[in-house]
Amino acid sequence: MHTIIKNYCITTSSGLVVQNTRREHAAQLEELQRVVFPTLAEDELILRQHYLRHLEIFPQGQFVITDKDRVIGMTTTMRCTFNMSNHHHTFKETFAGGWMTNHEPDGDWLYGLDIGVHPDYRGQGLARLLYRARHEVARQLGLKGQITVGMMSGYGWVSESMTGEQYYAELIAGKRTDPTITPQMKIGFEPIALIPDYLTDPVCGNYGVLIKLDIDKDV
Repeated sequence: MHTIIKNYCITTSSGLVVQNTRREHAAQLEELQRVVFPTLAEDELILRQHYLRHLEIFPQGQFVITDKDRVIGMTTTMRCTFNMSNHHHTFKETFAGGWMTNHEPDGDWLYGLDIGVHPDYRGQGLARLLYRARHEVARQLGLKGQITVGMMSGYGWVSESMTGEQYYAELIAGKRTDPTITPQMKIGFEPIALIPDYLTDPVCGNYGVLIKLDIDKDV
């Protein structure tokens, strides 16, 4: 029997609070989505009504970072059973148009649907705190770890001179850094596969990188 964390709450030395998402955060979360993902397709943004539904489905897997009453960081997760050898999927398929109806209460992986920090607060290690909160939930639930698909967000700048496959190969070989995938790898995520057409965003040329963080790793 695994204990479910219902009231995760960590305060940083600077007074920021990492906590479970609450209903009153939903409107700010929609606003933050648009700030963090300004070029993402409209139908792939998570909206206020979606966040409220997530809290009904899997409340212990949703987190925000707040500065007093302001939401400045967020992550959305669900449970799933995932076959690493059959990895091709899309963001819209996975999060079911925002409604998270693909959440599997008995799934053995914690799937990170998104993570983001307001630009004014980046460079403080706040994304790591969100990954750590997710990992703690995964441990308490006895899961295998975290999986997610990171946006290859540096590819858009060079997409006219190389393919996504070439960019990914250089990234994995350590010949290139990426604003999103490289920090995730430093946290401990292991790249599994490149996924074309995972989402619709020119920043990453629609590419995503399937990554996993096994439960025995520390964040």
